[in-house]
Amino acid sequence: MIAIRTASAAALGLTLLSLAAAPSATAAVAGDSNDSFQVSVSPTTIAAGGQVTLYASGCSGETTVSAGIFDSVTIGGGSGQRSAMVDWDAKQGAMYTVKFSCAGGPSRSVDLTIASGRTDPTPPPPVPHGVKAGVGGSLGGFDLQEIALGGALIAGALGGAYYFSRRRTGENDA
Repeated sequence: MIAIRTASAAALGLTLLSLAAAPSATAAVAGDSNDSFQVSVSPTTIAAGGQVTLYASGCSGETTVSAGIFDSVTIGGGSGQRSAMVDWDAKQGAMYTVKFSCAGGPSRSVDLTIASGRTDPTPPPPVPHGVKAGVGGSLGGFDLQEIALGGALIAGALGGAYYFSRRRTGENDA
């Protein structure tokens, strides 16, 4: 049972680590007349209120970056990067399209996913009622076999104690 929990925790940790270290998304359309226009967003998955780095290169003019979850950003000609803060009200688990528009040139799009957990800068409102407490996990995780085995061990211990307390020795039988 402990091995299953440990393996599950290890798998979850590796998944989170691989998502955090995932390479940033890059968009380029093959066969386009201007294949030198490259764009990226890093990280590709961010919590609401987080900061993303926007990168564009290969545009001779300014690149305008827009999405529904942050204010429009302008990157100077040639190549460069800018940061943008994701709105706090971005929908958790949603995927948004970030559009890069080169002045007088092509446009590219990259998907940006909002992580399901977010940390608000403001504390949550107070709860107007008490907490619903349960059994606290004291009975959680037991199955019928474990309960039967525990009952058999207790019954065996009580039976053994009764047997040895009632047993007569041969010396007192006179």
